[in-house]
Amino acid sequence: MAHSGFFQRQASARRNTTLLVVLFLVAVVLITLAVCLVGYFVTRSESSGLAFQQWLLSRHGAMTAGTVVILIILGSLVRWVDLAGGGERVAKMVGARELDPDTRDAGERKLRNIVEEMAIASGVNVPRLYVMDHETGINAFVAGYTPGEAVMVVTHGALTQLTRDELQGVVGHEFSHILNGDMRLNVRLIAILAGILMLGQIGGFLVRASFHRSTYSSRSRDGRGQAAIGLIGLALMVIGYIGVFFGRLIQAAVSRQRETLADASAVQFTRNPEGIAGALFKIGLKGGYLDTTSHASDMNHMCFGESARMKLSSLLASHPPVEERIHAIQPGMLARLRSRFRDTEASLDLSEGQMAPAAANTSGFSGMHRSTEKPKTGFSENVGTVSKAGEDYAIALLAQIPQTFRNLLYTRAGAVQLCYALLIHSLPRDEQKEALSRITRHPLLSPQGDILDKFLPALENLGAAIRFPALELAMPALRKLDPEERDGLHTAVRQLIGADRKVTLFELAMSSFLKRHLMPESARVVPVRYRSYKAVLPALKCVMSLQARAGARVGEDADNLYREAMAGFASHEEAGTLQARVSLKELQQALTTLNQLSPLLKPAIIDAAGHCVTHDGRVDVTEYEMMRLVADQLDCPMPPLPA
Repeated sequence: MAHSGFFQRQASARRNTTLLVVLFLVAVVLITLAVCLVGYFVTRSESSGLAFQQWLLSRHGAMTAGTVVILIILGSLVRWVDLAGGGERVAKMVGARELDPDTRDAGERKLRNIVEEMAIASGVNVPRLYVMDHETGINAFVAGYTPGEAVMVVTHGALTQLTRDELQGVVGHEFSHILNGDMRLNVRLIAILAGILMLGQIGGFLVRASFHRSTYSSRSRDGRGQAAIGLIGLALMVIGYIGVFFGRLIQAAVSRQRETLADASAVQFTRNPEGIAGALFKIGLKGGYLDTTSHASDMNHMCFGESARMKLSSLLASHPPVEERIHAIQPGMLARLRSRFRDTEASLDLSEGQMAPAAANTSGFSGMHRSTEKPKTGFSENVGTVSKAGEDYAIALLAQIPQTFRNLLYTRAGAVQLCYALLIHSLPRDEQKEALSRITRHPLLSPQGDILDKFLPALENLGAAIRFPALELAMPALRKLDPEERDGLHTAVRQLIGADRKVTLFELAMSSFLKRHLMPESARVVPVRYRSYKAVLPALKCVMSLQARAGARVGEDADNLYREAMAGFASHEEAGTLQARVSLKELQQALTTLNQLSPLLKPAIIDAAGHCVTHDGRVDVTEYEMMRLVADQLDCPMPPLPA
C-alpha cells in the first residue's frame, strides 16, 4: 500500500529529531576537544612531557572535558525545562498577547475566522492565537510539542498589512508545520543552541570581568592572572561562537527544506498561489524582522520569514531567498507582483538587495494545488490535507453557527457547558435535569442553566454534524482549565455518559477525545514501540470489532465485515471472530497501543476503519465520528469526509 505524504512526513520528522541529537553530540565532542586544546596549552608548563592525547587522559584533561560537557548539557537542559510549557511558554517568551475572543479589532477577527476555517477543514484542533502588538514586521510562527496544544503567533504587521488572501496563505503555511510535526523539532532546536551558546556567554563574562578588574588594579601583582583569565575567556568566547555558527548552519539547512515544503502545502490548502506569494512579496519589501524581542535569532527557524538580521545570510538564513520562494510557488508570479506594486511602492528590492532573475528551467511546485481536486482512493490519503470541499464545508458550517453560541465557546465556562450540552441535548427535559444533578458542585464546573439554554436549542437546530466542530472550536478555552478543573470535567463527562446506563458511539468518541487532549499526557510525544502489526493484534481486533458493528447494514452479519477489515493485518485464524462487546476502557487502551505504531503502519488502520464505515456506500454522522475517534487517537488529523 502506498503511504500518503502525511505519514511519510511524520516519519521524517522523527528521523530529523534523531539526527538532531546525533549532530548535537558531535558538536559537543568537537567543542570539548577545542576547549581541551586551550587547556592543554595553558597547563603545559605543569605537564610539559605529555602529548595532547595523553593530557586528555590526565586529571587536568578529564576535569576540563567534564566541565565543558556539563556546562553545555546544563545550558540545554535549563532551556529545555524552561520550554516545557510548550507553545504557550514560547509565546510568552517573545512577549505575545493572547487574542481576546471577544475582540472587535477587524484584523484579529479576520485571523480567528481564517484559523477556525482551516482547523475544521483539516481536522486539527483550533490553536490558541497570540499577537505581537509591537512588531510592525510581517511574520508568524507556530509552537508546541503536539498539534493538540499548539499556539499560533502573528505579528501586528501581518494583521494590518496583509489582505485576507495573503493572511490565509500565511496561516496555511503555519498549519503545514503543525501537520508535518515540525513544531517539536523547532522547540528542541532552541534548547540545543542554548547549550552550545553557554560557552560563548561564559567566555564573554570572563573577558568583561578581566578588563573590569584590570581597570582598577592595573599595577597589582595579579595582573598576569587577570590577563590569563581574559585570554581564556576570549578563547572560550571564540570557541563558543564557532559552535553557534555551525549550529545555526545545521539549523538553516534543516529549516530551508521544511519551509519550501510548507510553502507548497499552503498553496495546496488555499488553492490560491497569489495569497502566499503576495505575503512573501510584502515581506521582501517591508521586512519581517522581530525588533522588540531578544529572542529573534533563536526564533529564526520557526518563523514564516527571517526574523533576525545576520551576516553571511546566504549560509545562515533559515529560509530560501524570497524571490526563490515566490518563483517556486509559480514561475512568472514575481513579475506579476512587481507590476501590481510598481505604482504604489517606491522600491521593489526584496530582502534588502536586487533580486536575481530566476532560471527559466527551474522546476517548482506551481500547479500542485490542482492535485488535491482529484478524488481520493483511500481514507489515509485525506489525512493531513485540506480539500476544496472541506474548506467550503467549514465556511458554510461556521456561517450557520449563531454568534452568541460561537462567542460562548471562547470562554472557559461556555466551553465546559458545551460538553454537557453535547451529551444531554437528545434527552427529554426531565432526564436532562436528572443527569445534570449527578455533577458535583463546583464554581466553574457546575451546570449553568442560562448558558445551557443557549446551547441546547442551537444543537437541536444545527443537527449532529455540528458536534465535533463545536468541540474543536471550544478546545482553546478548555486548554485554559487548570489540572484540577480538567480532572473534574472528565469526571463530570463520565457521570453524564453513565446516566442512562448505555454508551453511544458519540459519547465514546467525545470521552476519548477529551481524555486525549486535556489529560497531562496530552502534551507528551508518543514514542514508537511497535514496528509490526503482529505485536498489536489484540488492539486491532478490539478497534475493528467496534468499526465492523458500526458499519454493518441492519440484519447483516458483522463478522464478514470484521474479517474483511482484519485481512490486511492477520490470517483468518489469527484474526479470530468479532468481539461481542467493547468497553470504553478497552477501546482507549487499544487506541493507546495502536498510537505507538510506526507512522508508516498507521495508514492501513485508517483505511480498514474507512472500509467499515463506507461498507453501505454512505457515511452518516455517527460513522464519521467513529472515524474521527480512531484517527484522532492515532494523531492523524482527519478532515471532513466528502458527502
